[in-house]
Amino acid sequence: MRNAVYSELSQHPNCYTEKIREYNAFPRIEVRFPSHISRRLRGVLTNTGILSEPRPSAAEPFDADEYIERLAWRTPGGGSKGGAEAFDPKRLLEEFENHIEELKQLDEKIQRRVEKLEHQCHREAKEFAHKVQDLQRSNQVAFQHFQELDEHISYVATKVCHLGDQLEGVNTPRQRAVEAQRLMTYFNEFLDGDLRSDVFNNPEKIKEAADIIQKLHLIAQELPFDRFADVKAKIASKYHDLERQLVQEFTAAQRRGEIGRMREVAAVLLHFKGYAHCVDVYIKQCQEGAYMRSDVFEDTALLCQRVNIQVCEVFQSPETVMAKLIQNIFENKLQAHVKEKLDETRRSDIEQYLKNLYDLYTRTTALAAKLTEFNLGSDKHTFLSKLIKNIFSSYLESYIEMEKDYLRTRSAMILQRYYDSKNHQKRPLGGGSIQELKERIRQRTNLPLGPSIDTHGETFLSQEVVVNLLQETRHAFERCNRLSDPSDLPKNAFSIFLLLVEHLCVDHIDYALEIGLSAIPSADAKNANLYFLDVVQQANTIFHLFDKQFNDHLMPLISSSPKLTECLRKKKEVIEQMEVKLDTGIDRTLNCMVGQMKHILATEQKKTDFRPEDENNVMIQCTAACSKVCVYVSRQVERVRKSMDGKNVDTVLTELGVRFHRLIHEHLQQYSYSSMGGMLAICDVAEYRKSAKDFRVPLVLQLFDTLHALCNLLVVAPDNLKQVCSGEQLTNLDRNLLHAFVQLRVDYRQARLGRHFS
Repeated sequence: MRNAVYSELSQHPNCYTEKIREYNAFPRIEVRFPSHISRRLRGVLTNTGILSEPRPSAAEPFDADEYIERLAWRTPGGGSKGGAEAFDPKRLLEEFENHIEELKQLDEKIQRRVEKLEHQCHREAKEFAHKVQDLQRSNQVAFQHFQELDEHISYVATKVCHLGDQLEGVNTPRQRAVEAQRLMTYFNEFLDGDLRSDVFNNPEKIKEAADIIQKLHLIAQELPFDRFADVKAKIASKYHDLERQLVQEFTAAQRRGEIGRMREVAAVLLHFKGYAHCVDVYIKQCQEGAYMRSDVFEDTALLCQRVNIQVCEVFQSPETVMAKLIQNIFENKLQAHVKEKLDETRRSDIEQYLKNLYDLYTRTTALAAKLTEFNLGSDKHTFLSKLIKNIFSSYLESYIEMEKDYLRTRSAMILQRYYDSKNHQKRPLGGGSIQELKERIRQRTNLPLGPSIDTHGETFLSQEVVVNLLQETRHAFERCNRLSDPSDLPKNAFSIFLLLVEHLCVDHIDYALEIGLSAIPSADAKNANLYFLDVVQQANTIFHLFDKQFNDHLMPLISSSPKLTECLRKKKEVIEQMEVKLDTGIDRTLNCMVGQMKHILATEQKKTDFRPEDENNVMIQCTAACSKVCVYVSRQVERVRKSMDGKNVDTVLTELGVRFHRLIHEHLQQYSYSSMGGMLAICDVAEYRKSAKDFRVPLVLQLFDTLHALCNLLVVAPDNLKQVCSGEQLTNLDRNLLHAFVQLRVDYRQARLGRHFS
């Protein structure tokens, strides 16, 4: 039965919105329809299109499930959960069939209405299409009329233009004739000597008179002198008189601040020879009272900003007037100011002269940069550059020589003042002397060729001196960059760099290294004070400052020129020379350290330390000589760390550690050891190994580990010698070395230990 109902509903795909709304308005029944029937009916309604219809209202949308449930529950016997009547499927089917029939009728009614509306829409569309066609035809006719009117207007305009050309052709000669007649009338007045016209006698008509006299003056230039000398003189006199009056009128208007009147008079004077004089008067007058402060550059900038606005309003060629004003200021005010500032210090104070030159040139170029914002013509940058060159050319030609002379003198004075403060008379270090030969021999052989120089701990290196030299050079580089011609800049910068190398690297650092080398005592000196490491530390710091200035101030000036190669080569040469002397001094200092350790061992170590008389009464601890050596070594290692940086620390400590090990190794081979003495030697080596750890160099620690293993041969039982020699630390050593250590035992001969190495 339900299948029949669903089949009937699926055959009617049209919507029945009106009927659905009627049923939807009925009160709701709380008992819901079985879910499987609701789903089947909802599917049928969806397939028939009922659910796709617009919702009845936004406040109460259509719900197919509720609609089916209401329809079922309104039917007597349509419930499924009990109630007054039992479920009656026949009555429910009948109700559905009746309802479907009503929906069919409603669909037919709506279909007829839709067909009626479609017919009406087609009819109105045809009527609208006819109206559009009529409007298009009317528009085409109007467009054709417009084209005809446009052609007619063009024809009339052509006729009018042609007529205007004809009228102009007739009127122009007529105007010329009238103008010629008018000028002839005025010329006759000059010829008669009686100026009767009001235009020449009325001051208010000076503009018209100027126009007339200017034209008469041009005409008079073409007349022969012998016949018209008198009239030409009268016209010229009137010309100059009017010109003078116009200039006076312009000046008076400028004083009153009447821009409009100034513009009128300037326009009239534009055709007179005195126009340039008018501009000169304007330039002179606008500068009156403009330079009341001491800063001529700031006054000039303010003056130009103020005058530029006025010039654009008064003159027809403002760029020419502004260019002439700026030229006048540069050639008079600025040039006089520069000459006054520089000439008073050029002979008396070179330092102040260079500072003034740098300051004035910098401020002048800055002023020129500000002036480029004004309209000065097409090539204003070249124009301003020429003005600056005209002011400073005589000073810039000799700049670099004065810079070098000042830098040379100033650097020498800084160095001499420092040495005077130390009461030190600088030693000559010329080549080829006997002293130099002795020094070279001493460096290579450590022979005592006379006493070394006692510097009392003075390194003769001063960071203050270095900072002063670098500061003076930095100022020189800045002035060189600003004042040198771009083509000469690399060459000039290189010459300044050479002076820095001469005074800082040669006269100060290299001299201090030479003095430091001379002050290093010989290797066998007692209680020697080693100050060369302080020299190394300060020289290293100073060279970092020198390298920083090289990169920061010199490199930008020469980076794109061939001088870069020369500078780098010179710098490398200086570094290599200093490194050679530093290496020599460090090597000799290490020799002195080893010599001092050797002296401690020689004076403090006794033969009985390793062969005690009463071996039962001996404390197992390191000897006094070992303690003093370890204290000395720790102090020297710390000094090396403070004096060096980077990989140099490891390199120097490695060399010192190797020499320290060699000394201890050779020292231990000078004694013979009893069983208890061997234990004491092991204690000493263990203490030395602790000191070796302070080096933080694996090689040094490995050497002392091996030495400690060798010392075990002094105490091991004779039967275990071969086993100990085959150990991990001794197996790779030379058998002769092992044998030499075993020979140091007191019981070597009694126990016939040599057979273990046969």
